[in-house]
Amino acid sequence: MSFGPMQLLIIGFGDTEPTGEIAAELRRLREHDIVRLVDLLVVMKDADGEVAAVETTDLSPDEAEQLGAIASALIGLGEGDDGPAPADLSLGQEVWYVADAIPEGTTAAIAVLEHRWAIPLRDAVIHRGGVPLADTWLHPSDLVALGIEVAAGREAAAG
Repeated sequence: MSFGPMQLLIIGFGDTEPTGEIAAELRRLREHDIVRLVDLLVVMKDADGEVAAVETTDLSPDEAEQLGAIASALIGLGEGDDGPAPADLSLGQEVWYVADAIPEGTTAAIAVLEHRWAIPLRDAVIHRGGVPLADTWLHPSDLVALGIEVAAGREAAAG
């Protein structure tokens, strides 16, 4: 079974809840096979740090067994003998606990999306013998910061 690249999104809504507008857009992306919802967990973290959650997925039972409840495991809602413990993501030397990204008193959506559109591109790259050398997301704020840095460098060089 082949999966496309996965993305973890954690979106906070303060003390409000996600709206139907977001669900409609996610449904549109899923209907066009652009993304597949691997795991979605909507959580409310109260002032004491306690978490209540509702989870859903697009995976078949076989796929769900392979991947497990990813979002739940990432914030420590998985089953275990000693109770739930947050899983961590090791990012180089840094360890990041997903639950730490959710402020107390906040409703958050934790989504694991499979980027289905990327599967044919990845397969073509592999077929031609290509190998990934780097992989990262550039957010609009990153590009703005880069533009400011470039402009400052030009001013310094000119001045």
